[in-house]
Amino acid sequence: MKKTIIYVVISTLMFSSMEIALKVAGATFNPIQLNLIRFFIGALVLFPIASKTLKKQQRKIEKKDWMLFLITGFLCVIVSMSLFQLAVVATKASTVAVLFSCNPVFALIFAFVILHERLGRANLIAVTISIIGLIVIVDPFHLSRPFGIILALLSAVTFGFYSIISRYGSTQRGLSGIVMTCYTFIAGTLELLVLAWITHIPAVASYLSRIPALASFSKIPVLQNITLASVPMLLYLGICVTGGGFAFYFLAMENSDVSTASLVFFIKPGLAPIMAAVLIGEHITLLTIIGIIIILIGSVVTFVGNRVKEDNTIVPKDN
Repeated sequence: MKKTIIYVVISTLMFSSMEIALKVAGATFNPIQLNLIRFFIGALVLFPIASKTLKKQQRKIEKKDWMLFLITGFLCVIVSMSLFQLAVVATKASTVAVLFSCNPVFALIFAFVILHERLGRANLIAVTISIIGLIVIVDPFHLSRPFGIILALLSAVTFGFYSIISRYGSTQRGLSGIVMTCYTFIAGTLELLVLAWITHIPAVASYLSRIPALASFSKIPVLQNITLASVPMLLYLGICVTGGGFAFYFLAMENSDVSTASLVFFIKPGLAPIMAAVLIGEHITLLTIIGIIIILIGSVVTFVGNRVKEDNTIVPKDN
């Protein structure tokens, strides 16, 4: 249990610092380039662990698996995380952290709609509470940075959708969470690299540069701006935040259960804004604090509901 707590604490700290690190690095790098670099490094970190898991399961990656990885890689790395990175650039890191932490709420909704999974009473209550918290934070009557907030919400929604597709696919193909995540990162990085190269085609670059909203996507850099001074930040983003955060999360899951490991995402909405205030001086409004408290209450309801559900599914041993 002590080892599990250590894994949860490390993973929580890494994930809670993600938006802050991306905010700082975003001042130097193109947002899509930053996405590409950190998921490439993250995939390298997870690959040895994933390979060990596959060897233990006596399982090899097949062509059908790659079709699944290309889908999840596109949803996670290209769509959700690109929107996430753009949101970090457009608005406060603390706001993005809290809004993105609500992605399990959208995952529950997609599970109900797509997989026809039953929503328990605790889940329904948690979804309702979390949506109220989101509305309080967004404050629709006094929106100051609506574009960033919209991007953050879209990132959370698409990540929730990715989570359901990933879970369904991994169940169908018999792949563990760590293997699924690692190869999703690999496939997503390759797809993003191809897209970055496409933006260097003269006709494509010229078209994108003529549209103000898409100008930053023209000739997306791959290795430019990488200096000795920027390497520590890139390594932190790739090794700690992207690869290490997921690695310790799955280690916590392997040593305990899903609900205990998921404490990482329940603590983050409260911890990330505090870290943003201390480390980069972001001001937290009263409404944001109220919204965070409401979302944390929703997280507690979800955690308790998952605990009860897991306890009820344990088959009693014969005496």
